[in-house]
Amino acid sequence: MAVAGLRRELSRRIYVRSRVARAGAVRLAYLAYSRALLRWEDPSSPEAAASLRRRLEELFDQDFRDAEAGYYPRSLIETLPWREYAQAVPRLLADLPRTRARIGRGDFRELPQDAAQGRYPHYYARNFHYQTDGYLGHTSAALYDLQVELLFGGTADAMRRRLVPPVVRTARARGASPAQPLRLLDVGCGTGHLLNMLGAALPLEAKLFGVDLSPHYIARAREVLPRDLDVSLVCDNAEKLPFVDASFDVVTSAYLMHEVPAEVRARVLAEMARVLRPGGLVAVADSIQLADAPELQREILAFPSRFHEPFYTGYVKDDLAARISEAGLRATSSQLAFLTKLVIAEKPGPGPASPTSAR
Repeated sequence: MAVAGLRRELSRRIYVRSRVARAGAVRLAYLAYSRALLRWEDPSSPEAAASLRRRLEELFDQDFRDAEAGYYPRSLIETLPWREYAQAVPRLLADLPRTRARIGRGDFRELPQDAAQGRYPHYYARNFHYQTDGYLGHTSAALYDLQVELLFGGTADAMRRRLVPPVVRTARARGASPAQPLRLLDVGCGTGHLLNMLGAALPLEAKLFGVDLSPHYIARAREVLPRDLDVSLVCDNAEKLPFVDASFDVVTSAYLMHEVPAEVRARVLAEMARVLRPGGLVAVADSIQLADAPELQREILAFPSRFHEPFYTGYVKDDLAARISEAGLRATSSQLAFLTKLVIAEKPGPGPASPTSAR
């Protein structure tokens, strides 16, 4: 037993150090690209750099421990989807001149024709991050996951995985099974990375649903998600979810809240609460906020100044847990994971009568 424990501890330390080193290498590559092509400088102070290092180590340490505890397969933490990213690199390089030119012009209205015709809400019809087509093109959908991993030094999926353990605990507490699966909705599912992880953690115990406003991101999710994953994807607006009241046991959302105006954020959270069953779980992950990390204020505020993120500054000055509570949910915990904030909440009510109650 002692030998096995020492081996696990050694494996944990090797994992954390190797992932921190990988993140550092990816960040150096991203900074070199930023300085050469976009003329950006790293705003980090020594204090901020030390904080980021500590938070990074804590992120990967928790990631390893949760895999060891059986919340998700070890395969999820072993590698990034390198093949998918390698296929996207040539398209990313080819698209860089367009992105740089758009940044230089400050142009965030260079969109496909259907976006300009009022098909989408005004806050959505823009080039978020100055990326080509915003969220409304196939190129954007194909490049998005690689761009996010580069931006966050290979930590994006590790931060997303913070949503998985509370969902798995809920499934276990309710006795979810193939006969009575947990019904889960991911709001703003994008290309489906979180749904893929949830499916790997609960391969038989969950019926997954995803909703996103971009038909191109939904199409990309259908392309990359495993064929045997039990998932239904819907293209619709989260301000008015196309589901009946109290139809889900769990509702998740990752990195949507900072992309929408405050009043839209409130409507989306209210809709998430509406479709959740009494006693159900809500898990929301998004950027850390200013009050969470005062020593990172320069880094946090540099993000919207570099990218077209019109609603981010308002979000980071807000209180995500308070907004979730205003939607009629009871926030039960709030935790930080590197540059991500995770708020867990439940809908007041008795919950299901038994783990096998009718769906």
